[in-house]
Amino acid sequence: MVKETGQKRAVLTVLGSDKVGIVAKVTALLAKHNANILDISQTLLEDLFSMIMLIDIEDLSLDFETLNKELEELSKELEVQIKLQNEEVFRYMHRI
Repeated sequence: MVKETGQKRAVLTVLGSDKVGIVAKVTALLAKHNANILDISQTLLEDLFSMIMLIDIEDLSLDFETLNKELEELSKELEVQIKLQNEEVFRYMHRI
């Protein structure tokens, strides 16, 4: 069961080969559009990078779809997979 938080939240995942600047560029893009990182976890398995973030999107300076498009462009630049989903959608898709 999902707790009611009163916040609009999203889950952002990043997967790919490790390289300099992934965290910096992703977090800079989020900060630029007023998305607040509530929690973050990252892991390296040899040269494989994975990161998951829970972000507050209540006060975004643009709409969710436009942020998603900018993240898609960044994923091409960084050659990693970046996926942004509303928290409710993420939890529904990953329920046990």
